[in-house]
Amino acid sequence: MAGQTALTEPLLRYVREVSLREDAVLRELRAETADYPMGAAMQVMAEEGQLLGLLVRLLGARRVLEVGTFTGYSTLCLARALPPGGRVVTCDVTDRWPAIGRPYWERAGVADRIEVRIGDARDTLAGLLAGGGAGTVDLVFIDADKAGYRDYYEASLRLARPGGLLVLDNTVLFGRVIDPAATDPDTVAVRELNAFLHGDERVDLALLTMADGITLARKAGAAA
Repeated sequence: MAGQTALTEPLLRYVREVSLREDAVLRELRAETADYPMGAAMQVMAEEGQLLGLLVRLLGARRVLEVGTFTGYSTLCLARALPPGGRVVTCDVTDRWPAIGRPYWERAGVADRIEVRIGDARDTLAGLLAGGGAGTVDLVFIDADKAGYRDYYEASLRLARPGGLLVLDNTVLFGRVIDPAATDPDTVAVRELNAFLHGDERVDLALLTMADGITLARKAGAAA
């Protein structure tokens, strides 16, 4: 049985040469984001953004939820993949970061598909549920404060339709999940969530060993 292929820098360059389709708008947003403190570390890899768009198209998604906007690179990837009339609701604790991405969304012609909600994500998700959103979302992308992941997961699972997909970023957390000395709240939260997801029969599960770990959790049940 083949094992995991080590992704060296030359191999990563090759993979990008033959598969990555990052255009000028995305490249420029990535470059601007990298100029901010922790910008490069907090932004999703270009390959991950491309994967998100592919997943939206595979699902035929029309309603997408994003928990954690940052500068809106992943938001743009999600919105571009939607059909006309599709919508991304993206939430962040401050408008500072989404405001950076907004001009790029406009340049890409998808700003009208994106709704930004500012505030604690728990409150935003609770508001969506209270507004009749349960079982209506096709895809959820969670990439926010790690200590809140379990709460975001539970609310998102209620919002997702049967057959809908939850995508959770940073689920190996720079390798800290296997370091017994790492007891900070973020690492503990991700480690505990990973263990919980392994036994959660409400979803079909795969943890992709790309980027910083990407977990796919498909809500059980027939597709809408």
